[in-house]
Amino acid sequence: MLNLTGKNALVTGIANNRSIAWGIAQQLHKAGANLGITYLPDERGKMEKKVAELVEPLNPSLFLPCNVQNDEQIQSTFETIREKWGKLDILIHCLAFASKDDLTGDFSQTSRSGFNTALEISTYSLVQLSGAAKPLMTEGGSIVTLTYLGGVRAIPNYNVMGVAKAGLEMSVRYLAAELGPQNIRVNAISAGPIRTLASSAVGGILDMIHHVEEVAPLRRTVTQLEVGNAAAFLCSDLSSGITGQILYVDAGYEIMGM
Repeated sequence: MLNLTGKNALVTGIANNRSIAWGIAQQLHKAGANLGITYLPDERGKMEKKVAELVEPLNPSLFLPCNVQNDEQIQSTFETIREKWGKLDILIHCLAFASKDDLTGDFSQTSRSGFNTALEISTYSLVQLSGAAKPLMTEGGSIVTLTYLGGVRAIPNYNVMGVAKAGLEMSVRYLAAELGPQNIRVNAISAGPIRTLASSAVGGILDMIHHVEEVAPLRRTVTQLEVGNAAAFLCSDLSSGITGQILYVDAGYEIMGM
């Protein structure tokens, strides 16, 4: 039986109730995990208030600001985990961003700054957070990130985010190879298109969702909670022999040729 009782889990990337990270947090809580939640701070504190109200029913024992473009905030986040929890068992990485201007039109017109920003937030942050989590995962652990088919195949308008996801998937493999001897597993879930705050920036996202609903073997796309179930599995002892893998949770769309 899937049981995460006694496990400390840090979940990043919750923006609202449509976030895939929100679906994952709910399922980890349901399985008994002790949750820590991070949010992206802003000058007016709007995101802090919104996320705090959303996650209140999950009773997180840590609620921390963490902008992954700020090294000091990353250091502070994991120092707080060390002080309050002593160890970390689960890291959920649900962070991705690209400028809306770089998610429509010609890929060759991607700006230098847009390219660097997309890869820093969407790809490098996994490497950096994993490095910070490593010394805290003293009893082994599980790191799970989110990717998309656009990192393997060319998807209209996905553009620079496809490059970022390709880098993310390769980072999963290198991290799995490095951290495996410490019994730390690293995997990614490639979810089908879901309408979230992040995906809304992708030009034609609704067309992508409708196409999956027409073509995927299950004739639908997936929900945040279905992705959350897969994440809970990858964080549990039921997946103890799985690392360095990309698990497709997309109603079967990935297998189709047309």
